[in-house]
Amino acid sequence: MFDKILIANRGEIALRILRACKELGIATVAVHSTADADAMHVRLADESVCIGPPPSKDSYLNIPALLAACEITGADAVHPGYGFLSENARFAEILAEHNLDFIGPKAEHIRLMGDKIEAKKTAKKLGIPVVPGSDGGVGPEDDAMAIAQAIGFPVLVKAASGGGGRGMKVAQTADDLMLALSTAANEAKSAFGDASVYLEKYLQKPRHIEIQVLGDGHGGAIHLGERDCSLQRRHQKVWEEGPSPALDAAARAKIGATVAKAMQEIKYLGVGTVEFLYEEGEFYFIEMNTRIQVEHPVTEMITGIDLVLEQIRIAAGGDLPVTQDEVVINGHSIECRINAENPVTFRPSPGKILQYHPPGGLGVRIDSAVYQGYVIPPYYDSLVGKLIVHGKTRAECLMRLRRALDEMVVEGIETTLPLFRALVREPAIIDGDYHIHWLEQYLAGQPAG
Repeated sequence: MFDKILIANRGEIALRILRACKELGIATVAVHSTADADAMHVRLADESVCIGPPPSKDSYLNIPALLAACEITGADAVHPGYGFLSENARFAEILAEHNLDFIGPKAEHIRLMGDKIEAKKTAKKLGIPVVPGSDGGVGPEDDAMAIAQAIGFPVLVKAASGGGGRGMKVAQTADDLMLALSTAANEAKSAFGDASVYLEKYLQKPRHIEIQVLGDGHGGAIHLGERDCSLQRRHQKVWEEGPSPALDAAARAKIGATVAKAMQEIKYLGVGTVEFLYEEGEFYFIEMNTRIQVEHPVTEMITGIDLVLEQIRIAAGGDLPVTQDEVVINGHSIECRINAENPVTFRPSPGKILQYHPPGGLGVRIDSAVYQGYVIPPYYDSLVGKLIVHGKTRAECLMRLRRALDEMVVEGIETTLPLFRALVREPAIIDGDYHIHWLEQYLAGQPAG
């Protein structure tokens, strides 16, 4: 087991990792920018090191500063959390060159799945169903029109690198294609330094279903069921739940087995999430995230498996915690991402939290690093915290979520709490009858059918 882990992140995920380390008896090192000097994980860690000024490029993305922090404190492993350097293959390699362990997948898998075109080709080879689309990148010099017509309009133009909805444009008709290609390529170049784009069939009303996997790096891998992440705004997940209201046991077992077999074949190490669009009974691979997900607590609540703790234990050479037959899905869980944003315009609302009261009670969990008096800085994401609830059934879970949302108090800044208080009372949400475009239609005042 590791002696000391440096947590190369901030906010709620840094605190989440710290808690897992403490339960394993591992010493912790918190790194922070000058803007995060009063952060909760900094207060609770065994040691802390300031690694730079507020901009991420000068602090949380500053690899030399992180290496220096490891050297100063004697840390022997680094946990990257999510975001920042968590899917940077070169960072994992640099750590290895300095005899430091990266708590995450092998660099080759990070690099492979980071290129969306190669990831899709690999998924196809491994027997994972994929969205119909181009075999590789396309550009103005290619016969993009012929490819699009073969797929059938509408088509989706997507960046080969990156994610989060950037470098992604829909061409509803042939007249839209060239503009969508150039716009997506320019956006991808600006956001990721790579203008490569490819084409996929644009599905009309799919669900976003993701399969949580855990691998030991030696050919052992299991899946831990699915999460439904279909409630999204601008391709950013807002509400996640598991199991999905759209899947039955047979569909769950089939896609889970397919994904687990693929992870066994590539000898995947640690946690990962294979993401699909699901429409009319068919799954279509879209990407794989080679890190812990923001929404991992949903899986923890329905399986009883501590994903972050197991991520650390497996990175240190441990075995998988259970066999596939021992994985049991228990009840239902929903997570709401509560952001410091105006609930109507979604304008960021950084500032000081004047009053803070998290909800409690059976089956209620808050993953948050804020506290009364904490100042949310304007430099990073706007996540205040994740409210996660669990119930024996989905109906019980929804009632518990409604109660918890009504109980939660965050004052001094604007938050998206009012949005979730409205959503949890919407008939379509109560019925589980929604898709990836539903929320944006709802917010625009359009019929969300």
